[in-house]
Amino acid sequence: MIQIVLTIHILIAAALVVVVLMQRSEGGGLGIGGGGGGLMTGRSAANFLTRTTATLATLFFVTSLVLAILASGSSEPRSIIDTTAPATNSQEPSAPLAR
Repeated sequence: MIQIVLTIHILIAAALVVVVLMQRSEGGGLGIGGGGGGLMTGRSAANFLTRTTATLATLFFVTSLVLAILASGSSEPRSIIDTTAPATNSQEPSAPLAR
């Protein structure tokens, strides 16, 4: 189950990156600026990309929560001390050397 949700999560993340990169840069946050025509121009394209971004972001958060719930419920709580093997001393204490 975790593998299926994780695969969907990765696909949503990739789609979110693509949709965000397709949007027109308005502020020029990295100094690149928003001049020229983009791949999709016009108000309807901007509205479509905005709605798609919001939908993908919501799905991303939902799958993140589902993955967190599945990961926490898959095993019982354990301590790291309980999982490590105890150190065993293979040599018995030797008698002090006689002088």
